[in-house]
Amino acid sequence: MNAQIEAILYAAGEDGVDINAFSQILGIAPTAVRQQLDLFMKNLNADDTRGLTCRESDDRYFLLTKAELAPVLKRYFEGPPSTGLSQAALEVLAIIAYQQPVTRIEVDQVRGVQSSGALQTLVTRQLVQEAGRMDAPGRPIMYATSPQFLDYFGLHKLSDLPDLDELPAAGDGAQLDLFDRGNVATEESSEEDN
Repeated sequence: MNAQIEAILYAAGEDGVDINAFSQILGIAPTAVRQQLDLFMKNLNADDTRGLTCRESDDRYFLLTKAELAPVLKRYFEGPPSTGLSQAALEVLAIIAYQQPVTRIEVDQVRGVQSSGALQTLVTRQLVQEAGRMDAPGRPIMYATSPQFLDYFGLHKLSDLPDLDELPAAGDGAQLDLFDRGNVATEESSEEDN
């Protein structure tokens, strides 16, 4: 029964699960559910090898990380991702950020190469999202930056991006880095350039 309770709580995420829903899902009476949940909570909270805890609030149960693990979780969320964005992905991201909403074909035209791999990477990392479809033959998907994009680069709003007119021209010999986070991959993935 513990495994079923844990799986249900995990799937529910931050919404949690109330006693009646547990009763219905598990097919047992609410009083029996409460007993099982109390036992589950006791065992989980007492196990020092587990990083999770279970809490109850107003007959709703939640699966949470243990409070003593907050420092390590803070470091995890503050650190850069284990793999950075390639130069190709950063180029695509810059084009989308400044010209959104934009289709993949329009991004390809600006870059001069196909960008589907880099675009897929950005969608997977939730930095870019679909922003509808263009009213044109084939109804191509239009892309725009996501709320995670702002968070990822420490921006409050899109207008916080540097003004393109104030940036040095590429021919001036200056290194142009619109998204200076120190997480650009050293080698571009050939898959992202395709």
